[in-house]
Amino acid sequence: MTDIQSKNDIIRQLENVSDKFSSFCSGISNELFFRQPIEKWSVAQNVTHLITSANMTRLAYRLPKLIIRLYTGKPNRSSRSYDELVAKYKYKLEQGGRASGRFVAKPVSQNNGKENILDNFNKSMRKLINALQTKWDDKQLDKYLAPHPLLGKITLRELSYFTIYHTEHHLLIIKERLAG
Repeated sequence: MTDIQSKNDIIRQLENVSDKFSSFCSGISNELFFRQPIEKWSVAQNVTHLITSANMTRLAYRLPKLIIRLYTGKPNRSSRSYDELVAKYKYKLEQGGRASGRFVAKPVSQNNGKENILDNFNKSMRKLINALQTKWDDKQLDKYLAPHPLLGKITLRELSYFTIYHTEHHLLIIKERLAG
């Protein structure tokens, strides 16, 4: 994944991982999609968690640049690479970091419908990608910060790297749970 560098690379990877995630989840039966494991998230909860995450990430890309700067300040370092950002996130998870607050998935009823939930995921990711694509140039991604609940203040480039990895991470979790 170290080849993710430019904004166009990021957008391609976001589209790719979003499509891969959605396609895989579409092939899961309704029963498995909503099955609630003990002390684990269902597939539906993983998807709704990613919807919340994408919507909050989109907010960082949609706010006026002045507001972002006033709220988070200026970066005092250059952006980490994709691999460096992923390593930091994995370290935080190993140290016990978990979703908190609004990011903790609530129980999801089958009445919500698998197709509706996946449609909401796809819309959230498209809106996030559109905000990144239309409002930011490549260099600006390194000049603005966003708060992250586990990683602290990260650049907008790092936030996009996180979104790519985070989606892959949850896809892997879903695949592992369904396999075993």
